[in-house]
Amino acid sequence: MQFIKTKLEGCVIIEPKVFGDQRGYFFESFNQKQFEDNVGKIDFVQDNESRSSRGVLRGLHFQLPPYNQAKLVRCIEGEVLDVAVDLRKNSPTYKQHVSVLLSDENKRQLFVPRGYAHGFIVLSRSAIFSYKVDNWYAPDHDSGIAWNDPEINVDWQINEDAILLSGKDKILKFLKDTNIPF
Repeated sequence: MQFIKTKLEGCVIIEPKVFGDQRGYFFESFNQKQFEDNVGKIDFVQDNESRSSRGVLRGLHFQLPPYNQAKLVRCIEGEVLDVAVDLRKNSPTYKQHVSVLLSDENKRQLFVPRGYAHGFIVLSRSAIFSYKVDNWYAPDHDSGIAWNDPEINVDWQINEDAILLSGKDKILKFLKDTNIPF
């Protein structure tokens, strides 16, 4: 596996070594020792999966302490633009984001540490997306910021009229109007 640092501290792109032949392919999607050697100690406690259609935007989500989460995400089928936003107020990259194309073709993964918002948009006809998280889901601590926050200024690579949001995501506020205790 190759571990590629991004401009955001702790946010790491992981590229597996894929072995393929006429039968198909094989790759190691997670290796605890390699992860700890290159990113740090982590104990994932839950795996989640979602299926979404083209234009579905999920995010930008995070959980509030003490239930904040780090995530290791990948796209099992299809293609998504995955986004992480640094919400740590004392960070030199506060309010900055990184966008990474994750797909079944490139098999890349993105590690998103605690203190970041996370979201993705489906660029293909549909996509199956997988999340490993290091803390349990806590609905009372669920939060987020609006996908179209001008301070963050993410280029979601899809026309705004084609973006599909959940009811929850439609009412998320801009960062300046959201209490974030990181």
